[in-house]
Amino acid sequence: MPNIKSAEKQQRIALKRRAINKTNTSKTKTAVKKAEESIASGDLQKATEDIKVAASTLDKAAGKGIIHANNAARHKSRLEKRLNKTKAAASK
Repeated sequence: MPNIKSAEKQQRIALKRRAINKTNTSKTKTAVKKAEESIASGDLQKATEDIKVAASTLDKAAGKGIIHANNAARHKSRLEKRLNKTKAAASK
């Protein structure tokens, strides 16, 4: 436990930030998982919409510093790659 008043305040702030970061991380993971599931199901229309939502949440998380920008870009790229692979397989 902190003994100094400023350290106590920093601890309170850290707890609040941790809670906010956890909710945003959870939202991001849920959006990515939902997009992956819709790609796997083969519903291309729904998958496209879910990827847009996932990309938006990833960008927001990266903008807030919750995840690194390169991490967000990597996830978006992989989702798009999977979608394009599924579209190519469906068109054959």
